[in-house]
Amino acid sequence: MTAVKATPINPLELASRFGSAATAAGFRSETFGEAAGCPLLALTKRTPGPRPRVYLSAGIHGDEPAAPLALLSLLESGEFDDRAVWFLCPLLNPEGFLRGTRENAAGIDLNRDYRHLVSPEISAHVAWLRRQPNFDLAICVHEDWESGGFYLYELNPDNRPSLAKAMIDAASRVCPIETSPLIDGREAKAGIIRPVLNPAERELWPEALYLQVHHTRLSYTLETPSSRLLETRVAALRAAILRALAQMPRARG
Repeated sequence: MTAVKATPINPLELASRFGSAATAAGFRSETFGEAAGCPLLALTKRTPGPRPRVYLSAGIHGDEPAAPLALLSLLESGEFDDRAVWFLCPLLNPEGFLRGTRENAAGIDLNRDYRHLVSPEISAHVAWLRRQPNFDLAICVHEDWESGGFYLYELNPDNRPSLAKAMIDAASRVCPIETSPLIDGREAKAGIIRPVLNPAERELWPEALYLQVHHTRLSYTLETPSSRLLETRVAALRAAILRALAQMPRARG
C-alpha cells in the first residue's frame, strides 16, 4: 500500500503551538535543548495529590507527523487534566521534520541512541529525564511507513494490568489493525507485540528500552500506519491514548 504523505511540518511553528497550548492548559514549558534553531520542549503539569505519573513523547522521527500532531490535539482539547501528573516531550527531532527524514541532520536515528548518547538531542533528553521522578506509565507515539494497520509494543516486565487490548480496541474504531503474526520481525498477536528484551544484549537502545531500564515498568510504543490519511493516523493515536488514560489506575500505589 502506498503511503499518503502529509504536508511537511514546520517545527518552529509546531513548537510555538505546543508552548501556547501548554500555557493554556496549566503546564510549565521548559527548553532542555535546541536543534535547527527549534527548542526541545518538555511540558510538565504537576497536579497535587496522589496521581499517576504519565510520560508521553513524540516527534523522534521527522517523517512521522501524526505523532506530535496527536499530542498537540490532546493538549489543545484539554485531555491532560487533573487525573495525572504529566510529562510531555512532544518534538524530539526538529531537524528531521525540517528535512522530512526519519533521522536528524547528522543521519542518526535518534530512537536508537539511548544507550550511547551520540546525538545532542538525545543527550539533552536523557539529562532532562534523569531529573524527573519515575513514571507509572509511558507512551511513545510513532508511525510506521511499512505497516498497513495500527499496532503497539508493550513493555510490561512485572505483568501489571495491561492496557494493550483496550488501546487496540479503541484504535480499531477509526483505523485497521495490523493482523500479521510477524511485525517488524517480532511475534505479534492481534496487533500487540510483547517483546522480551535483555538490555545488555542490545547495542542500540530505543527510547522505550531506556525508559524501562531507568524510569518505568510499564510502557507502550504506538505505531499508526503511514499508509493512511493523516487525519486517520492522528485519530487512531488519539483514541488509543485516551483509552489508556481512561483505564489507568487513578492514584499511585
